[in-house]
Amino acid sequence: MQYTGATLLTRLLERQGIALLPGIPGGAILPFYDALHGSTIIHILARHEQGAGFIAQGMARVSGRAAVCVATSGPGATNLLTAIADARMDSVPLVAITGQVPQSLIGTDAFQEVDTYGLTVPITKHNFLVRSPAELLEIVPLAFQIAESGRPGPVLIDLPKDVQNATIEIADDAWPEPGRRLPTPACAAASIHELARLLASASRPVLYLGGGVIASGASGLALALAQRLGAPVVSSLNALGAIPDDDPHFMGMLGMHGSRATHTLLDEADVVLAIGARFDDRATGKVSEFCPRATIAHIDIDRAEIGKIKNAFLGLVGDAADILRRLTDRMTAAPDRSEPTAERAAWLARAQSLRAQHPLRHSPRAEDPLHPVNLCRFLGSVLPADTILTTDVGQHQMWVAQAYPFRRPRTFLTSGGLGTMGFGLPAAIGAAFAAPGRRVACISGDGSILMNIQELATLADHDLPVAVLIFNNAQLGLVRQQQELFFGKRFAASRFATGPDFAALARAFGVRGHRIAANARDPLGDIAVALAQPGPCVIDIPVSDTANVLPMVPPGAANRQTIEHHDHQPA
Repeated sequence: MQYTGATLLTRLLERQGIALLPGIPGGAILPFYDALHGSTIIHILARHEQGAGFIAQGMARVSGRAAVCVATSGPGATNLLTAIADARMDSVPLVAITGQVPQSLIGTDAFQEVDTYGLTVPITKHNFLVRSPAELLEIVPLAFQIAESGRPGPVLIDLPKDVQNATIEIADDAWPEPGRRLPTPACAAASIHELARLLASASRPVLYLGGGVIASGASGLALALAQRLGAPVVSSLNALGAIPDDDPHFMGMLGMHGSRATHTLLDEADVVLAIGARFDDRATGKVSEFCPRATIAHIDIDRAEIGKIKNAFLGLVGDAADILRRLTDRMTAAPDRSEPTAERAAWLARAQSLRAQHPLRHSPRAEDPLHPVNLCRFLGSVLPADTILTTDVGQHQMWVAQAYPFRRPRTFLTSGGLGTMGFGLPAAIGAAFAAPGRRVACISGDGSILMNIQELATLADHDLPVAVLIFNNAQLGLVRQQQELFFGKRFAASRFATGPDFAALARAFGVRGHRIAANARDPLGDIAVALAQPGPCVIDIPVSDTANVLPMVPPGAANRQTIEHHDHQPA
């Protein structure tokens, strides 16, 4: 049967199980859009290519499978770059398809031409410039295989217009198998035995979980290991939800906005087992002073991460779920001191005591129901346990990380590594597509939401059950906070002189809008009423313009130098 490159690509995506495809058309990708007319794939018309990329990310982060987004050449491709880079930083499986000018025009500065291949080399796991329709038979399955195998990440397929229009004859028995995740090479048994011995000898062990724990589906195994050892657990931002917030072993998030209790534990630990974590600067603080007394063991699927930032006494390369399962079997067969001992029971009690001594403080205005910490706790009490929560980037993101009680993996979607404002709303749309019937909430700030607010139109198009809650302080809050604490209160470009009426703006997009009054008699009740109504909504919530996210580790400082109080005076 004869196919064009465009219809061939469509069929190959169908064979990969792609049912939803966010994107925006343009001249260089129009043959592919024409082919979608006869396809089972449903196209989601985003309002900005970056929004399309983050919608795909939302689907991939919830499902764990590669999602696809599409854009045209030139500005369409460059608008997609941020979403691709974000997926690379947070290890999200993504296949991005971009149109390209005909091959005869490549290199001539043709209309809407840009070197998409060259631009994406540093921010993808792999990228392809397709030269003929026949290459698609190999490239498309391979793109999905690469995106999902090993450490997940983004792959780009750049597709010239002439390739989309060219024809090819394909026999019924010539179709390739869909691309699937390859098995990860097994970690050496000797390394797992050595890890078992190290943990058995530990008196004060700590598990440090990164986003790889969730990516590998190892959350339950990590909790079982913590229970077996009687070990406290700390979490990076992207691992929140791996361990239920109310589990007695869970001590919360470490890093720049982690608690003094968490950092004291890491200072006192004699063994730290990092699982699927990359020791990034926001987690470790001054790396030379991170876990100064501990022997470090590091499990990661990416060999390049072992010893990249923090030297490990023992590095284990492989899938975290496989390693933890084999480690548990080893400990069961030869328990030694891997069961909780009196010494470890005292250590866990010490951890719980520290957490009680250093609660999350949010004075002044601690009694204010609209203080962001109170808002996060309130939302945790009224939203279902399986709610998928997305955030943008800024103060609201850190308040959510500190105070919202995440209970399950893949319920917290946030831009961790790249820190992209504008992530939350489109990611929430993608999450709602990936998990029909689930409640989805996006918590944003008045600065972040404006980055991709046009996706409210996409939300209205599909009438998805997404609630957008805007913590509105008329500031770039985290910028203002750093200027207050570390730049002598010399505020510059951190306050908005003009702010829109977000509720009215939502209604203009066709979405229900609510504006909570600062002097309302029962503002939390008003929020609950707004959340209880069906369909998408935007809730504009006024919060203090002087509230800071504390605790906070000053940039470049050791984690033990945490600022806990609002009366801190910079040196």
